[in-house]
Amino acid sequence: MSWPILPDLSETLQEQHSLWVFLDGRLVKGDEARVSVWDHGLLYGDGVFEGIRAYNGRLFKLEQHLARLYDSAHAIRLEIPLTPAQFAGAIIATLRANELRDAHVRPVVTRGPGKPGLDPRRTARPTVVVLASKAPPTFADAPIHLLTAAIRRKSPLSVDGRIKSLNYLDNILAKLQANAYGADDAILLDPAGYVVEATASNIFLVKDGRLATPDLTAALPGITRQVIIERAVRWFDAVVECPVTLADLYTADEVFLTGTASEIVAVGQIDGRKIGDGEAGPTTRQIQQDYLELVKTIGTPIYDV
Repeated sequence: MSWPILPDLSETLQEQHSLWVFLDGRLVKGDEARVSVWDHGLLYGDGVFEGIRAYNGRLFKLEQHLARLYDSAHAIRLEIPLTPAQFAGAIIATLRANELRDAHVRPVVTRGPGKPGLDPRRTARPTVVVLASKAPPTFADAPIHLLTAAIRRKSPLSVDGRIKSLNYLDNILAKLQANAYGADDAILLDPAGYVVEATASNIFLVKDGRLATPDLTAALPGITRQVIIERAVRWFDAVVECPVTLADLYTADEVFLTGTASEIVAVGQIDGRKIGDGEAGPTTRQIQQDYLELVKTIGTPIYDV
């Protein structure tokens, strides 16, 4: 096993330092943004976040992303010190300050700074951050290769996968395994061995003219996943949400991933097994094109229209 060579990130980090960041009610430059070393988000991964895309000057599914953020916060008894309307305003202000039209936005809310120890009562106030960076549409041309991670997704009896928390260690360990073995990403299984999702994406498969995706027993309810389910009824009688096995994926005609950051990505190989002919299939290409047209035409305006 060998570790991949890490890319030079100096240029990216320099660009990030020059961007405006929303931090606890004010806009500051990235290299001036300071979060306490005593913040429980840093010390314990105690917090929640979202990933939102902006296309052509519009935020795609902003309300749905904010609803999921507030649901995640409520589930861990974290009170966000902004109303959803105020949070939307902070996101738009951050994008405007950076003059961005095609962007990725990362709203983060932590338990905040406090005394060491797990007790949330030791914290003073939540920390609110909004990060925004340039992100043009990035639909992958070439299908990607996946492997099945040795680590399993946590049981909902431990931490519910529907909570988008700052604790992504199981996903990170799976990604490390994918990196080490030359795969593009990893598939996470639940403790019973059923497919849950990739490290940061939901997964779909096409078989004999039917479209299916793992149910949400242990998976994150992806915003992009829901968009695909709603729009796919134009081509399929229904999208089947059900338990999915690795054998289902291995023998599928097509497999693709969906996510806010990754968009729609074709899968050409899983665990050394070719999926279909190894290329993006007709359904995947159709859904990619439909999604690309959709995200560029609807959404919450960032700038006055």
